[in-house]
Amino acid sequence: MEYLIRPARITDIERLVALGGGAGRASAAGPLDSGDLLRQLVYLPQASIFIAEARREVVGGAVLALRPSVRAGGFVGAVDFVVVDPDHDAERVTDALLEEMLRSARNKGCSIVEAALPDDPAERTRLERHGFVESGPRAECRVAAVGVAKARTSN
Repeated sequence: MEYLIRPARITDIERLVALGGGAGRASAAGPLDSGDLLRQLVYLPQASIFIAEARREVVGGAVLALRPSVRAGGFVGAVDFVVVDPDHDAERVTDALLEEMLRSARNKGCSIVEAALPDDPAERTRLERHGFVESGPRAECRVAAVGVAKARTSN
């Protein structure tokens, strides 16, 4: 099966929330539940939401959050949220979403993309295949912004 990766539309958010099992409900840390926040992020430049589709059905999604970083020498992207329908090939969908997030991060001038280190060895291997390396409590992948010949290194 082929998976199409595209930017999210506001109409995709309810399906993403359903796939996530309601993860990220409102808490003491913030007043917004995941659906409310995702609906806002669809329109904001600080994040990109990607949808994986198969036969016009949303089967996965991911959020790439962006923040400026003087230390990193540009923007830092964070793989904030990845969810895949259990009825689909989680490895292929996740790989396609990660590829699109890394491409987008390069285009937006990111010098690093971070992801929380998963406990599952298979998930760690998947991140490593995409260039992520362990960096403290997180994994990060250095990317060169479009037009930059070589990725920068931090000192």
